[in-house]
Amino acid sequence: MDDSHTANPHGCTVYVRNLEESIKIPLLTSSLHEIFSEYGNIIDIIAKKNLRAKGQAFIVFDSPEAAARAISEVQGFELFGKPMKLEWARTRADAEVKLSEGEEGLEEWKRRRLAEKERKQALMAQEAARLQRTTAVDASAPLGKPAKAQRGAGLKSTNANAAAVIPDEYLPPNKILFVQNLPEEYDIDALSGLFGSFDGFKEVRLVPGRQGIAFVEYETEAGAIGAKERTGGMTLGGGQVVKVTYQRQ
Repeated sequence: MDDSHTANPHGCTVYVRNLEESIKIPLLTSSLHEIFSEYGNIIDIIAKKNLRAKGQAFIVFDSPEAAARAISEVQGFELFGKPMKLEWARTRADAEVKLSEGEEGLEEWKRRRLAEKERKQALMAQEAARLQRTTAVDASAPLGKPAKAQRGAGLKSTNANAAAVIPDEYLPPNKILFVQNLPEEYDIDALSGLFGSFDGFKEVRLVPGRQGIAFVEYETEAGAIGAKERTGGMTLGGGQVVKVTYQRQ
């Protein structure tokens, strides 16, 4: 779940912070359940031990009314010597989505969340590449002299080394997947059988004269996201680990 929080009175998830970080997760979750179950039916409690999530938890109720009561009445209540601070969670928990929208709704929710994460990673990579190019240009400029306009200024360079290339893993989502490290025996039929099980499958395209790579196209971006999430890193014949990224635009 996201760790940022704003008022969301239509959700069912309460964000709890300022928890004692030294408490083991099983004891923490059981203590939270004992306290918060007084205010409604709890369908999930999320607490993690990684550094970024320490001292925090999410309490997922089955109704917004129960969550509202908990926020109002438990605010400032001391647990293990520290007053809890409660807010509405910014996004819905998986258990909350599943309760209201079922398994299919949950899968769609996860795909949208993954796509948003990958878009943010792509933007960060693009910004890093831009800063790298800017730094390289500044470093090459003579000190104390204004930059002189060069012939052909503004034209796109064809030099592959002139700009930092964004890694495949950080490319933004789109409808076409680029599949690498495929076994030689995998033809269009085999790949269609593998990738055709995901929603919106359109076609597989092989590259003439190139073995081990293929492009897989879907009708929608969501279909490509779902396929990438489930096939990336899988092992095929001969123990080869398949690499699945989005097509470079």
